[in-house]
Amino acid sequence: MDVTSPVREVLVTGNKTYHDVSHDICRHVEAKPNPKWMGAMAISLGALFVGGYALAITLWDGIGMWGLNKTVGWAWDITNFVWWVGIGHAGTLISAVLLLFRQKWRTSINRAAEAMTIFAVICALLFPLIHTGRPWLSFYWFVPIPNTWGSLWVNFHSPLLWDFFAISTYFTVSLVFWYIGLIPDFATIRDRATNKISKAIYGALSFGWDGAAKTWQRYETVSLVLAGLATPLVLSVHTIVSFDFATSVIPGWHTTIFPPYFVAGAIFSGFAMVLTLMLVTRKVYKLEDYITINHIELMNIIIMITGSIVGVAYITELFMAWYSGVQYEQYAFLNRATGPYWWAYWSMMTCNVISPQLFWFKKIRTNLYATFALSIVVNIGMWFERFVIIVTSLHRDYLPSSWAMFSPTIYDMGIYLFSFGLFFTLFFSFAKFFPVINMAEVKSVLKTSSGEIVNKK
Repeated sequence: MDVTSPVREVLVTGNKTYHDVSHDICRHVEAKPNPKWMGAMAISLGALFVGGYALAITLWDGIGMWGLNKTVGWAWDITNFVWWVGIGHAGTLISAVLLLFRQKWRTSINRAAEAMTIFAVICALLFPLIHTGRPWLSFYWFVPIPNTWGSLWVNFHSPLLWDFFAISTYFTVSLVFWYIGLIPDFATIRDRATNKISKAIYGALSFGWDGAAKTWQRYETVSLVLAGLATPLVLSVHTIVSFDFATSVIPGWHTTIFPPYFVAGAIFSGFAMVLTLMLVTRKVYKLEDYITINHIELMNIIIMITGSIVGVAYITELFMAWYSGVQYEQYAFLNRATGPYWWAYWSMMTCNVISPQLFWFKKIRTNLYATFALSIVVNIGMWFERFVIIVTSLHRDYLPSSWAMFSPTIYDMGIYLFSFGLFFTLFFSFAKFFPVINMAEVKSVLKTSSGEIVNKK
């Protein structure tokens, strides 16, 4: 029986049955690591250890090993922090917002996007912890509890403390949401396991899931509740991160456009990273029937829209600087475009404003190679955006005698490399030991969103 929708393209191709879905997704968990996975893991572990050396030296000798100076007190550390937090935005959007809007195309990509969110937030938290200079004392400096050395409390008026509350809440909700979605799939792997150790491990992870109708009802209820809790976080987290800058009086930072501008940029970069990871996973794990060209095209459309919003925000910033009549504000933006860091500004404009417009062409947004290249270009551009906002606004202040340039040291770059090593080590471990696609949700849309169903004995 042909059940193909006359309106929408199918979400699962290849005439899959329920058994096929379980087999195609579980076989990567059940099989031994293949050479491609081992090679990728070796590279990420190498980056982790090389960057770990830079991290160890920084912890031992202090953040004076970085390229910071009296004028540029924030640079690569906060740039990387904001960049990683932004990348972690797409997971919650795909999982929570698209669930509430009943978008079925999310089912094949939400699991990996949620995992990416959690790993990106872990990498982001690394940078403010190191920037404290003594991260082993950070618990007393970030958490609002009485200080052990006196009556000093944290400054509740500081956006940096708001960051702690927002990101820790975001991380906790995202982690619970991700794990709840994994429970039915862990039970499937448990039931298929032939090894006693695997059966015991996945049995413990599945929390005794029995697949009863009442269990499924509770699962759906909890998923909707968590989606409702997570949806405001999509807007609030990067809004509060933007307050780190917008609540200051520094020209180039003191602007009310930052919250929506940062949220759009976060979704923009997050979807780009999801595409980068999913295109590789799709090819290596042979999941072309589940992550289709239709999925990729829909994500490219979101990148195109959010990239256009970011472009409008850039133009609005320039207009408001001119319209304000404030010479310091005007100089801040003139300095970005024509000053010593002009190359970073124009790299940002090219990558974030011009490159996404290529997705207006269907041939490009359905081309895998073009999509992969542009997804990387977008995240390069978003890194430059954070660098431009932070460094170019600081390096030339009101006193020309205090003007300074920032140049990263090998320790700045080493810790950035460490964050990449940590991210990909976690993601590759996830891709090997956990199902990268939500089997339960794919099965739920199989009959209404796939081609002809052929029952196999």
